[in-house]
Amino acid sequence: MISNQIIQTTIEDLRGITRIDLCVLDVSGSQIAATFDMEEKISKDILNAFAASPAESQSFQGYHFFKVYDEGQLGYILLVRGTSDDAYMIGKIAVKQLESLIVAYKQRFDRNNFIQNLLLDNLLLVDINNQAKKLHINQDTLRVVYLVETKGEEDVLTLETVRGTFAPDAQDVITAVDEKNVVVVKEVGEQDTYEALEKTARMLVEMLNTETSNVRVSYGTIVSQLKDVSRSYKEARMALDVGEIFYPERNVVSYHTLGLGRLIYQLPLSLCKMFMVEVLGENLPSTFDEETLTTIEKFFENNLNVSETARQLFVHRNTLVYRLEKLQKTTGLDIRIFEDALTFQIALMVARYMEYLENQDI
Repeated sequence: MISNQIIQTTIEDLRGITRIDLCVLDVSGSQIAATFDMEEKISKDILNAFAASPAESQSFQGYHFFKVYDEGQLGYILLVRGTSDDAYMIGKIAVKQLESLIVAYKQRFDRNNFIQNLLLDNLLLVDINNQAKKLHINQDTLRVVYLVETKGEEDVLTLETVRGTFAPDAQDVITAVDEKNVVVVKEVGEQDTYEALEKTARMLVEMLNTETSNVRVSYGTIVSQLKDVSRSYKEARMALDVGEIFYPERNVVSYHTLGLGRLIYQLPLSLCKMFMVEVLGENLPSTFDEETLTTIEKFFENNLNVSETARQLFVHRNTLVYRLEKLQKTTGLDIRIFEDALTFQIALMVARYMEYLENQDI
């Protein structure tokens, strides 16, 4: 059923145009929306008699009575104050408006449920085909899934804000499959590039950061078949997790740019521990002091450039070389050499991933 507030807004709009008052009752006779205060309540006997009669409309006690149907069943009773021909015509219009709203909201609900089950892989291929045809959803359109990470107390606000942003495009579906994330299944054109998808994601972050804080957005790859939307969703979800572990400074993360992080994320913990022992032995990154970690980080940020790193750390070049040689003696890796630097970078990322896994078990 559509909400009482939607019905109230609808009949208030009609009242503003026609100057004729309306009232909507549920099948039990309870008032759910009205544009005026009824001086005398309509008795249940009268309402029951009207509901049981074959008549679609009836005039009684200064009102026009109308039946509003929901899939062939009586859903509401509409009262129009006045018995003039104009009041009757307005009543007929209001009935059509309410019945159209019921159909529209049911379709939206059905579409929302369908997309949620599609994202979660709860549908067989034959079910996808049948329901897509029933809901008039094109199966061969290019789509991508965006995932907006929200806070629990802000998810409703974020969901409505995102819906407001994409509302003009009826083919885009905005939904939620859990309490922390809003999902946008967006249609894209053949001319849209990943650069365009990135701009959309950044627009979402900027817009939502005015309502909430620390919003993060991820997105998967573009898929050409409706059945593959779940894959784009899984990619977007992985991008959020990988971004949180390896790229915490990013508020927009795309699956196709995850690089090494995506590979490491899929490694089992036992293999990670074996790798760390083989590469660093007992000298794990957690045993390094703050100065060493800062030096390594800056050195990688500056693409192994000794002079630029020393300048940014405000130390003499020889001091930096001394620190790097000390690290080499400790770990056996000279990060001034590309191959050793790559190995060390992977080791740092594996260590971060192991820490994430351990925190997940707490």
